[in-house]
Amino acid sequence: MTTRLYYDNAGLKEWKTTIAGEMEREGNYYVKLEETAFYPEGGGQPYDTGWISGIPVLEVEVNEEEGEVWHKVEKLPAEMEVNCVIDWERRFDHMQQHSGQHLLSAVCLSLHGATTLSFHMGDDHNTIDVDTPELTTIQLDALEREVNRQIYANRRITSYFVSQEEAASLPLVKQPKVTSNIRIVEIEGIEYNACGGTHVSFTGEIGMIKLLKVEKQKGHTRIYFKCGTRALKEFNDSLVILNALAAKFNTGKDEILDRIGKWETEQQGLKSELAALKEKNDQYVARELLAQAKEGMIAQIFEEKSLKDTQNLAVKLAADSGLPVLFLTGGDNKVMLAYNGDGDLACGAFFKAHLAEFNGKGGGSDKMAQAGFSSRDKAEIFYEFARKTAAPL
Repeated sequence: MTTRLYYDNAGLKEWKTTIAGEMEREGNYYVKLEETAFYPEGGGQPYDTGWISGIPVLEVEVNEEEGEVWHKVEKLPAEMEVNCVIDWERRFDHMQQHSGQHLLSAVCLSLHGATTLSFHMGDDHNTIDVDTPELTTIQLDALEREVNRQIYANRRITSYFVSQEEAASLPLVKQPKVTSNIRIVEIEGIEYNACGGTHVSFTGEIGMIKLLKVEKQKGHTRIYFKCGTRALKEFNDSLVILNALAAKFNTGKDEILDRIGKWETEQQGLKSELAALKEKNDQYVARELLAQAKEGMIAQIFEEKSLKDTQNLAVKLAADSGLPVLFLTGGDNKVMLAYNGDGDLACGAFFKAHLAEFNGKGGGSDKMAQAGFSSRDKAEIFYEFARKTAAPL
């Protein structure tokens, strides 16, 4: 059985030990150590990484039935006596997040009566799902203020093993599944929790907890949060964006929202003006195209007109003229066909019957169809084919 050093000393960064076993599985190498401080994934906390005699540790897993911890490594060490080093930045981050979760869950229960149902620690943020359908903005604000007040109180966090009988006498939120060697993590004056993870020694080491957002999750509430260094990075990243916006709008940070509101109003006005100008331009283009229509069809290649504007023009021309309208947009190699007349032309059926011959992809309805091509040349070849053959009988 592997001796797990992190149970007694979560702050251990480096130690020497002996390799107790090696194996190869599915092309990967694994080693078992006599003693390990590498935490295997479990309880919502990810595994540790680091080095065994300079060889990177990629993953850590545990066989709970046998009590053996296996370390996935890039290659097997040459010596049996090895020096092990934890990736401390990763480990301490996990300790901050996990301890922060315990404290957040405890305060959420005491303040709002919401029990934590599950916990997930991701590479970027953490979540807990709590047993309440909703938490208001006022409740979340109170939760964040209280949990950070408990951080500033710098309460001691300890861990120890108890028997099943001793665990039964403790005010645990949830009874553990194991029946012996039950590890308790205690936050002084706050909670007792059965947990096998690694934690900081005092709540002050959590640094801070920042609630990010909440969302409904199957009748419960999911809280997104970050602790410690992650929370600081979140603040710094947000500050970079905030300062950039302040510079962009040439205003102070406290006036950004007002300036954005004014900018949106201005943009809406410009969009309305642009739409009116486009409508006038489309009317002019439509008259020109209708006057130039040949062989019972309106056909045109547009180099700069957007796909959406071209679609709108095609639909309008088809409705007003009763002729088939064939357009090619050179910017994205799209060909569209619109028809609203009394002939037997069905745009979608025409595309379906012929696109495969030209390696085009698309389709549509009887009145409107469009297709895309991998190159301008292929789009033009199909365009010319459709111009000569798509006119209704």
